[in-house]
Amino acid sequence: MPGKAASATERQPAANGKAPAGATTSEEQPLFSEHAPQGRLLAQRGLFAGPSDVVSKDLYAAVVRGVAARKRDTVQLEPSAQVSGNTYFGRFPASYWQRWTNVSTVTVEAVVTGSGHLAVRASDVDGVARTVAARAVENAEKPTLVALEAKIDKFFDGGALWLDLETEAGERLGVSKVRWTVEPPEKVRPTAVTICTMNRADDCLNNLRALADSLPALDTLDAIYVADQGTDTVDSRQGFAEVAERLGGKLRYIKQPNLGGAGGFTRGLYEVAGHTETEHANVLFMDDDVLLEPDLVVRLTAFSNRAANPMIVGGQMLNLLHPNQLHVGAEYARLNTLEPGQPVPHSLATADLLGVDRKTGKPNNQERRLDAGYNGWWSCLIPYEVVKKVGYPMPFFFQWDDAEYSYRARAHGFPTVTLPGAGVWHADFHWKDWDEWHRYFNLRNSIITAALHSPFDLNLLSRVLMAQLVRYLLGMQYGLSATLIKAIEDFLEGPEILHDGGVAAMKEIREIRAQYPETKRHKATEVPGIASNDIGIINTAPRPSMQRAVLLKRLLNRLLGKHRFGLGAIPTDEAHWWHVSLFKTAVVTDASQEGVRVRSYDRDRMFDLAKRGVKVINRLRKEGHAVQAQYKRAMPELTSRENWTRLYGL
Repeated sequence: MPGKAASATERQPAANGKAPAGATTSEEQPLFSEHAPQGRLLAQRGLFAGPSDVVSKDLYAAVVRGVAARKRDTVQLEPSAQVSGNTYFGRFPASYWQRWTNVSTVTVEAVVTGSGHLAVRASDVDGVARTVAARAVENAEKPTLVALEAKIDKFFDGGALWLDLETEAGERLGVSKVRWTVEPPEKVRPTAVTICTMNRADDCLNNLRALADSLPALDTLDAIYVADQGTDTVDSRQGFAEVAERLGGKLRYIKQPNLGGAGGFTRGLYEVAGHTETEHANVLFMDDDVLLEPDLVVRLTAFSNRAANPMIVGGQMLNLLHPNQLHVGAEYARLNTLEPGQPVPHSLATADLLGVDRKTGKPNNQERRLDAGYNGWWSCLIPYEVVKKVGYPMPFFFQWDDAEYSYRARAHGFPTVTLPGAGVWHADFHWKDWDEWHRYFNLRNSIITAALHSPFDLNLLSRVLMAQLVRYLLGMQYGLSATLIKAIEDFLEGPEILHDGGVAAMKEIREIRAQYPETKRHKATEVPGIASNDIGIINTAPRPSMQRAVLLKRLLNRLLGKHRFGLGAIPTDEAHWWHVSLFKTAVVTDASQEGVRVRSYDRDRMFDLAKRGVKVINRLRKEGHAVQAQYKRAMPELTSRENWTRLYGL
């Protein structure tokens, strides 16, 4: 067990010398410790509406027939109505509970009034439904507790449980306070939520409010750490004091230097490790800009509390701009080819949770149990046993920190599970442009992760990087080409590049990219040097069937300075290398759909970047294994508590 270190003061003392509401000093902080359960363990709540009006109620409970009024915690069925919990948030992921926990049964409790029928139903790996428990209620004038028990069996490869409600003609049924409970462990793990934030004060405050509103249900939540790394701080908001008072001693608000997502999230692990008297504690990472479903905390912590062995438990991401879409059921990374976010076989990906599969015609439910390679840190629970065994995250600043940590943990016997139904809404990834400064960290950190956790086939890796460079140069993305070159160069510098946690690299890559005009976004009506009415859309041809031949032809034309089009506009989904390389100047829609980028042919820059790129990729092929050995030797120190103490300036 690491020695206990004094925490930074979570809140600055007020002018009168008294600590503000919700603040504690390090001397006052209680130690996290396991505690005896208070009754059965709440595994998830049965909810009938989401935390925001932008979220469809059908993600929680579907009105199959008739009329029903759905509110957050209650539903009222009119005569001849049917409401089904066979929905994303309504389903209990029985397959995951059977595979990974020691729980054999689950009880569904509900408070009912009136008359009607309640049934617990189950699916199998093919989505075929069956009834496993049922109860009729007649003329319940006062609120009556109904409990139905279901075995967690016959789900090993897939399937879920859910609650269906039904009324006959002349019946009305009210249902509230639906709870899925399991036998508790002998001791309940303490859990701390950690929110990393930087200049998203309003978003962060909204999520603190959501947690405060749900505190009665969050029995397993002991603390909430906010690692604020910005200049527009959360505590500057008018509503912060009120939220802090509602959260009371659970809130730990910390201001610290900007060390990126890795530094913000690691602070939660660091603080819990310094203030716990047990090995058995959980830290739940959560992004600041998510739309939070607070029941996520219930579901992840309950699953972790009953897991047969410690494991990383992740929540799923739903697309914020398209709230019905699941980003991915579970994902892995192809490490040697630098490809994160790959859906595992049989996983739903960018799936409409209210729609049906085009091939099978079945609802888009994730019936089959999946094994994840890693889980994004938009919501991810890490037990302290993992930290004790494998150390803290790498000081990557951000990008690939989540994947690297999961693959390192897996090598030490700690798998990652992505739990269906435990979801938060996060900004859609495909609405973020690839050509941004953070691409540097994505590239550099992916190469480091590959060096640490893959066969690190340098011939394969070099081909991948060379192909990227060629595409960028053909597409007149000179700043992105320079970003790639800088990422490889810094990898070859060795572990010393991580000494400051990425602060200098962030500043430097922004300065480098500022030299390239196409990295800047403009309004479509204010494109420098081009009248907006002169820019017509020129659409792409289909993907070439003979790509190598087309590639060679495009390269030759670029070398000779030949262009089919002088000027044209290109939609973002058609900005392929084989199309953009036909233009002298292309006005390309930014992936955010909020502006355009102007890409202009520059022969001198293309040649210079090509020479530099080939040189550094050849260096990688020759020197890569020696540098790989340096990172492996340095990893214990880089991921140590002492290193993070230094980075935090404590």
